[in-house]
Amino acid sequence: MLMRGAPLTARLAVLAGGLLFCAATLRAFAEHPPTGLVVVIENKAQDDRLDLRPLDNPSISGVALQIRWRDIEPVQGKPDWSKLDQLFAAAESSKKWVQLLIFAGFFSPPWTLEGAKSAEFPLQYGPSKGTVERLPMPWDKVYLSRWFAFVKQLSERYGKSPAFRVVAAGGPTSVSAEFTLPSDPEDVRIWLKNSYTPRKYIEAWQKVFQVYAADFPNQYVSLSLGFGLTINDQGKRDPRERVRTKEAVINEAIGILGRRFALQYSNLDGNRGTDRGPRGTDLVLGYNGRIVTGFQLRTSCEHNSGNMGAEGDPPLALRRSIDKGMRLNAGRHVDYIEIYEPDVLADDLQSVLRYGASLFTR
Repeated sequence: MLMRGAPLTARLAVLAGGLLFCAATLRAFAEHPPTGLVVVIENKAQDDRLDLRPLDNPSISGVALQIRWRDIEPVQGKPDWSKLDQLFAAAESSKKWVQLLIFAGFFSPPWTLEGAKSAEFPLQYGPSKGTVERLPMPWDKVYLSRWFAFVKQLSERYGKSPAFRVVAAGGPTSVSAEFTLPSDPEDVRIWLKNSYTPRKYIEAWQKVFQVYAADFPNQYVSLSLGFGLTINDQGKRDPRERVRTKEAVINEAIGILGRRFALQYSNLDGNRGTDRGPRGTDLVLGYNGRIVTGFQLRTSCEHNSGNMGAEGDPPLALRRSIDKGMRLNAGRHVDYIEIYEPDVLADDLQSVLRYGASLFTR
């Protein structure tokens, strides 16, 4: 840093150097956005190793790992990086890019809840739907400070990996990387008892984006589309707050992260219709060309073709899902589509995967 009174030419040189650095950084992000078909791999805590076979598939450009915070750092300050080390080593050798989807919220280590305000809710979706777990209040400073300490360790270990392209923003989350909270009528009563307000929730996300912007200067930061609760800042029920809060969180992300922000919708399927309205594919498509956009399939087409748009026909279900996600908006399609591991390994889906990959090279 130059002292006050330094020669004008020296100060101008520093300013020019800073501008060149910023321009180079922006160019790098513009030239290397996350793109292509991505395989979603789920960590199985009981296994010592990840199944990384999908990274050998030539139709796949990236890998997104779903892993719970409690499975990485069961003891405070002593994270087990073995699974992530496996992932990055395989990604770097196979020239695939990485997205990390680390689930906090319900899946935070028990020690993170000590001294933090929390409440019990049933999980609202996922394999353990209905199971009652303790959820830290999304805005609780004790909980968030522990999450940010973990995020700092994560950035220090992997932030300079050439494969590390995207990290999912987390913390004020519940079941996954989506910014959703339990929202059934009984859940709303619990939130009211715990003094939830949209302002607290939005400010928590604002802090998250600021921390991620600082800790991950070489990565894009993704946010999976969600919504707020039907509670306003006066502690009254108001259905309009769901959409208002969602828009406010997205606007905070864009304002802080700019073109380093990636918005995705994690419920893409091949069913008829376009999911118009306050949530869905159309909202994400509307951001094409302005920021990085992407989709994650709702589930596996190989195992749940009926839910994915073609009962008994997994290839058709996957084809319809890809076509739906790759619709153009303002002449642009999304940057990436995430497909679950069983579909990437299934023999009968390889031709559809090749078709999907080809859409990103046109």
